[in-house]
Amino acid sequence: MNIAIVGTGYVGLVSGACFSEMGVDVTCVDIDTEKIARLNAGEIPIYEPGLRELVCRNVEAGRLHFVTSLAECLDNVEVVFSAVGTPPDEDGGADLSYVLDVARTFGRHINRYTLLVTKSTVPVGTAAKIKAEIAARLAERGVDIDFEVASNPEFLKEGAAIKDFMSPDRVVVGVESERAKAVMTKLYRPFLTNNFRVYFMDIPSAEMTKYAANAMLATRISFMNDIANLCDRVGADVNMVRKGIGTDARIGGKFLYSGCGYGGSCFPKDVKALARTARENGCVMRVVEAVEATNEAQKKVVFEKLSSALGTELAGMTVAVWGLAFKPETDDMREAPSLVVIESLVAAGSIVRVYDPVAMAECCRRLGDGCSLPGDGRIEYASDMYDAALGAGALLLLTEWKQFRMPSWPVLRRVMTNPLIVDGRNIYDRSEVESEGFIYYGIGR
Repeated sequence: MNIAIVGTGYVGLVSGACFSEMGVDVTCVDIDTEKIARLNAGEIPIYEPGLRELVCRNVEAGRLHFVTSLAECLDNVEVVFSAVGTPPDEDGGADLSYVLDVARTFGRHINRYTLLVTKSTVPVGTAAKIKAEIAARLAERGVDIDFEVASNPEFLKEGAAIKDFMSPDRVVVGVESERAKAVMTKLYRPFLTNNFRVYFMDIPSAEMTKYAANAMLATRISFMNDIANLCDRVGADVNMVRKGIGTDARIGGKFLYSGCGYGGSCFPKDVKALARTARENGCVMRVVEAVEATNEAQKKVVFEKLSSALGTELAGMTVAVWGLAFKPETDDMREAPSLVVIESLVAAGSIVRVYDPVAMAECCRRLGDGCSLPGDGRIEYASDMYDAALGAGALLLLTEWKQFRMPSWPVLRRVMTNPLIVDGRNIYDRSEVESEGFIYYGIGR
């Protein structure tokens, strides 16, 4: 089976590599000529465990190709996946310009029945807009070519995307005909030979499912952060509360971990877009809008704890930051809490010494040396976690990378000028840290 995937970002590249691993002939398309050249040279533009090996293996096997023109490969494929970006616009809605550009190109160049599948996260009703664009382009050509549109939202976790794709807990597909259903069944059956967990539904329901899933997970995070902040004020321990409610089968224990807020490419923009879609349709989603507001406030909690403890001492003080990516096993810093914390520290006049196992280059690309940020402080890039703490008056843990979980407390005690830890992910045992001579602040503990 031959397919094309438009967009070689996180979703498109992972999807293309995984489909090709199952024997599908995949052509990945991107208008970024430099990115395509890098991919053809074996360079992977994103960090995802196992992705480089998967891409190289299938390129060598002749099943995975990278090109810059969708038009040139349309005659050779049965399915086109659209995996282009849908960044938030000024009002918080999803920018569909790239999605509709794909539809226009598709309509201008198809010559036989082809299925266009939207894998990008798009608001309900987008499929209708895509169909209208394709039909308009076919009318301009004066041809009547059969085509269909389907929806196949992705549910990949950064850092575990390959496992999620190769062994999904479910695949959601929105279709309008048995013909499209048969095509999608053929594509996904190799992944689910023993338990075919593809849920076929109408397209609007498939489009809504993606937003509803992310909004639900974001809601659980923001709810627990609200609980954590109250725990701080009444003397309760949010970790005990989490265990107490998570053992209830109706609730479960996943996504109940409190911390310094969520980030990434999905939750923030999808929550905003869902709220925007609701308002456009005369419905106010009060819970969803509160989830966003709670999360934005939570990103400030680590700095607020530090500022409360040290006040004006922050000016000129070196503050170590462990973790820049929004979560472990990725270099993605989109909407990361670290960005808010670093900006606050620089504004307070601190020297911010940062370290992350994989996101250092991304941080430098985004923030440089910090001179462009408002404030008298600056950013320095450490060579390792202990170098970051050298001469620091405080250490902030913002991303729970495994290598940060069991630090040498005696080494830290020697290199830091002031033994203060703010644990933004609640990964440390308070009694252990305090027994090593540190002042410890957690979230809701």
